[in-house]
Amino acid sequence: MKRVKKLLAIAVLFLTIPGFVRAADFGLVIEQRASFGGVTGSDSNFEYTGVLSPRFSALIGDYGELFISAGIGLRYEYEEWAFIPELLRTEFYWIFNTGSFRVGRMHYSDPLGFITAGLFDGARITFNTMAGDFSAGAWYTGFLFKERANIAMNAIEREQQDVPVDFGNFVDTYFAPRRAIAALDWTHSSVGGGFLRAALSAIGQFDLTGEDLHSQYLAARFTLPQGAFTFNFGGGLGFAQVSGADNQTFFAGEAGVEWILPTVFASQISLLGRYTSGVSSGGGVNAFLPVTTIRQSPILQPGVQGLTMIAMHYAARVNREFALTLSSFYFIRNDLYTNDSYVSIDSNSGHFMGNEFFARFFWMPFSDVHFNLGGGIFLPSM
Repeated sequence: MKRVKKLLAIAVLFLTIPGFVRAADFGLVIEQRASFGGVTGSDSNFEYTGVLSPRFSALIGDYGELFISAGIGLRYEYEEWAFIPELLRTEFYWIFNTGSFRVGRMHYSDPLGFITAGLFDGARITFNTMAGDFSAGAWYTGFLFKERANIAMNAIEREQQDVPVDFGNFVDTYFAPRRAIAALDWTHSSVGGGFLRAALSAIGQFDLTGEDLHSQYLAARFTLPQGAFTFNFGGGLGFAQVSGADNQTFFAGEAGVEWILPTVFASQISLLGRYTSGVSSGGGVNAFLPVTTIRQSPILQPGVQGLTMIAMHYAARVNREFALTLSSFYFIRNDLYTNDSYVSIDSNSGHFMGNEFFARFFWMPFSDVHFNLGGGIFLPSM
């Protein structure tokens, strides 16, 4: 109940600020999504999600900006309807001579995009220097909607993630696990005066749920444009301390290339390879443990733990109104012990999981109206 009162107080504070601003902008986004799919030999599932998202933005003085957005969602899943309210990106942003400061509910992502990524409540300050941009931020996750935060670092949190929202027990079924996150970041757009772009982060996650699962991460990503090609490579090293268990060490790496094709319309093909550590048979290395669970493909939707992914994407903007994407994902298990990334796979099934294919077609008849239709299939190799 205390967390609900705090949320209401924050909302009232943000809603009273617009009376002091000079220029404001209002907007409304309506999003609807329907999906149909299933597994061979089982019943198919139909899902529908509709979200009404009002937003408000305003300039405050010459250097400040306020942005407020919310989501009112209606969902049909597993033959049941659910109503989901959310406070989305809501932050105050201020620019000063040598940098910027923001506070509220904001987006943050590590350089790799699969350790800690999403909306978080907190504050971040950035300093712009000749040696690059330096940032420091601190956030809290306990006021977020659990599916938006998508934090499931242990078996208890994975189980709670699947519990439907119950307005009779709102606090225990709506909010994400209580964790504090702190990060130091450095980015540079032209290292050494050249074309190499770099991003480095040091991240700490502190468990406030009482389960005592703390973790720390070092992550780096480098981007090198070369004509029509762009090369990307990066990696991460992590450590975790779990109550009643040995300390854990894990790592990840990825490399990719993007090629802008010489076609009459805008098109691009990209290749990405990603490896995350699994549980080693001899001990010493553990399955990669991210803070947020990022799904790596639309159909199978595995996490990143203990997997190798080889992905190829093709994207084309045929004209102003039409675009399409074609994707292929192949997944390989890096051990036969980790099951956190995928559901109900027997440990004796082998390393090669299978190939997923997915295509999506986009139609944008107006700048503020978008339609898309996607479909795909996963072909298991086991």
